[in-house]
Amino acid sequence: MPKGGVNAPVPVAADATPVVDPRLIVREGGVKGYLGEFKRRLGSGELGSLPVVLALIIIWAVFGSLNSTFLSAQNLSNLSQQIVGTGMIAIGVVFVLLLGEIDLSVGSVSGLCAAIFAVMNVTHGVNEWVALVSALVGGALVGLIQGLFFAKVGVPAFVVTLAGNLAWNGLMLQILGSSGTVNLSGKDIVSRLYTTIYSQTIAAYLVAAVGVLMFLTANLLDARRRRAAGVPYRPPADIALRTVVLAVIAFVVAYTLNQYKGLPLALLIFLIFIVVLDFVLRRTTYGRQIFALGGNIEGARRAGINVSWIRISVFMICSTMAAVGGLFLAAQIQSASQTSGGGNLLMNCIAAAVIGGTSLFGGRGSTWSALLGALVIGSIQSGMNIMGVSNAIQFMITGAVLLAAVVVDSLSRRTQKAAGRA
Repeated sequence: MPKGGVNAPVPVAADATPVVDPRLIVREGGVKGYLGEFKRRLGSGELGSLPVVLALIIIWAVFGSLNSTFLSAQNLSNLSQQIVGTGMIAIGVVFVLLLGEIDLSVGSVSGLCAAIFAVMNVTHGVNEWVALVSALVGGALVGLIQGLFFAKVGVPAFVVTLAGNLAWNGLMLQILGSSGTVNLSGKDIVSRLYTTIYSQTIAAYLVAAVGVLMFLTANLLDARRRRAAGVPYRPPADIALRTVVLAVIAFVVAYTLNQYKGLPLALLIFLIFIVVLDFVLRRTTYGRQIFALGGNIEGARRAGINVSWIRISVFMICSTMAAVGGLFLAAQIQSASQTSGGGNLLMNCIAAAVIGGTSLFGGRGSTWSALLGALVIGSIQSGMNIMGVSNAIQFMITGAVLLAAVVVDSLSRRTQKAAGRA
């Protein structure tokens, strides 16, 4: 035991840069503190969501200037619905990326679970709720199987999920049968979840108000808890500023949606998933263990974390979210077919998570990355469709954006290492 007991201060090298809590900088420096904290984060490579937000602003500005239809309430409302399927799958991908792993089977899993629902409900007349639960359970079982091979057998996640990509696609074709396509009735639960739009003006504004109030309450409670513990906390002015910014964004979105048809239920469900799973990641022991495992697996193991369980459960979450996304994608086209889960869906889902700010190296990311990344990809596709750009050009541009995101992630990680923060 070092001299002075367990509570003795840990000696710091003379040339070491002290790690200062950003809340303390802001609280003591006011506006100057904000600027200092921004420079510190920029210098240490902690860019957060800034690059993707700037990219989204530029994309919207460019397409909006080229064609006014892009920023119309109708197009933006349709965009908010169209990104839900991809975004749901991307949320699951975020969880896997936080471990520093990859899941290449999410596209096939989404198609498989859509086929399970469609065949059970439409072909065999099974109750829609039973078919829905069966599809979600099917997704969870896929994640369990792949997680066991990865965590217990030791097969690399890349190989397990690549094999799964082929196997689950084959199982989907087997379930669909000779017809190859099962059309949804349009009145089933999955279709209603996607197509329902709350046309009452108050609905969108009420959701915006509830979201802002929840954000404010959570921040005030967190500041109170930290103040009681004697650690740096966000000052009221900081919380008020963040709340105002969020309120402006939320009510502008609500206003835009109300200019067309209203609040899509699919978008609301997507946001609920993001908020709930963000809480799981940032506010629960389980979430902190995921980040710990992605940051340093050996350190996490020595800290007593059940590495196998975390890995298996994360792959189960990923496959379950793939099932949810697959159901919304099936509702979007009103069918489950041999092409479900195919095409560029897998790449779009992974790209959405990475472009949104989740690191490929593990240990850094958020469920909000799925929303931001899906918005970027969806905006590019929507804008180029309006401009009449071919799919070939769209693929090349989306690939370039993904590469740019990975480059930013790599440079950010290198800067963090140089600053001693990675």
